[in-house]
Amino acid sequence: MKQLKNGTDIRGTALGENPNLTPERAELFGKAFVSFLEHRGAAVPPTVAVGSDPRLSGEGLKKGLIKGLRAMGAQVLDCGLATTPSMFFSTYYEESSCDGAIEITASHLPSDKNGLKFFTKDGGIDGQDVSTLIELAEADIFPSRTEGPLEQFDLMTPYSQSLVALVQEKTGEDQPLKGVKVTVDAGNGAGGFFVEKVLAPLGADTEGSVFLEPDGSFPNHIPNPENKAAMAACAEATLKAGADMGVCFDTDCDRSAIVDGSGMEINRNRMIAMVAALMLREHPGCTIVTDSVTSKGLAAFIEARGGVHHRFMRGYKKVIDEAIRLEKTGVCAPLAMETSGHGALKENHYLDDGSYLVARLLAELALLKKQGKSLTSLIEGLAEPAESLELRANIKVEHFKVYGARVLDELEAYCKEQGWEIVSPNYEGVRVNFGKEAGDGWFLVRMSLHDPVIPINIESDSKGGAVQIADRLYAFLTGFEELELPAYR
Repeated sequence: MKQLKNGTDIRGTALGENPNLTPERAELFGKAFVSFLEHRGAAVPPTVAVGSDPRLSGEGLKKGLIKGLRAMGAQVLDCGLATTPSMFFSTYYEESSCDGAIEITASHLPSDKNGLKFFTKDGGIDGQDVSTLIELAEADIFPSRTEGPLEQFDLMTPYSQSLVALVQEKTGEDQPLKGVKVTVDAGNGAGGFFVEKVLAPLGADTEGSVFLEPDGSFPNHIPNPENKAAMAACAEATLKAGADMGVCFDTDCDRSAIVDGSGMEINRNRMIAMVAALMLREHPGCTIVTDSVTSKGLAAFIEARGGVHHRFMRGYKKVIDEAIRLEKTGVCAPLAMETSGHGALKENHYLDDGSYLVARLLAELALLKKQGKSLTSLIEGLAEPAESLELRANIKVEHFKVYGARVLDELEAYCKEQGWEIVSPNYEGVRVNFGKEAGDGWFLVRMSLHDPVIPINIESDSKGGAVQIADRLYAFLTGFEELELPAYR
């Protein structure tokens, strides 16, 4: 079962010949979660909400999960097809007021995968909590109780209404999107609700939206704002419809990206910059927390607007936790966002909620359109690299974390010997800047959070610079026999 731990989630193979995430294991996790909640001070027995994205294995896992929850006496609210962010709000809304919630999803992973995301009233649980759940499930020592009740609960309606109310509040109008055309590419995930339940009440024209029907085989493309095919499909739909904005959701809608009316993709650094522009306007001088692979251009963009860029570690929960930590020390940190599309606002309980971010941008789109401006005016002046490389070097030894740490330690020593500019502060891996004559950019070499992989990110502000930097780096890395280095030329 320990193999199922994936950061702050449970993830595994749920379909095929040898699945390791089965309905039987889901039942054990249901029992473990009740025990976990009760130990944390929840009601005995607690009330737990369960929802899922449309994956083909979801129904079987949900039956097992609900069986385990009810065996521990929990009252279960079956929320049906639901997004991950909405599941947190089942603990928040007065009409549900759950002690905990579970979303069955594996985000953007292939259709044979699935997983579990757990929430308490304090938000998503952390990695140590997941380890505790695994230990409880493996021990399988639970009391015998009277079976708890089960009821169906429509969670997506109040959640959608809250998004509608948000846009109305920010614009001061009941239907601020009248005359605005928005296309949605839900990738056959859980995001189709956004058209009928959010955009339509706000008056938007949504003709041209694609892949709204839930289909767990994901027949058109992977629902993932980082995926080139997904963003290309969203851009194509936006241009074909002549829309003002296109929206791309991942499977469970905790991540999103957009496309402007010209078809320009706004994800990764651009998406962070756009949301940061709003936060810096509303919270002058605030700190924007991001992951480690963001660009120099984004840092300059934030600083030019009077903000502070705090480039932290990879991993959306780490980025969110860092923003929360800063807030507790008196630092204003209203936005925590990773280039993957996970973005959390303090005003929204620091919840990584792709639908909420889109709603915020829709309100801004409505206001800007009345001024004759486009949404991309928010990121005017954002300098972008001329070239970028994303490489993954595989580690071919069993104790890959030890080997990876050795590579990074020796790389840092090598950089000092060469007189290269090591970036400080830096919270993950080794990041080095190069001047115009030496590649005009930077590299970041770090360990993957979970896999035997060393990711390498390289950016340059000059054509040919990324290869020049890679040449310098590979001159060192080729000395490690257990590293399988990808080609970059």
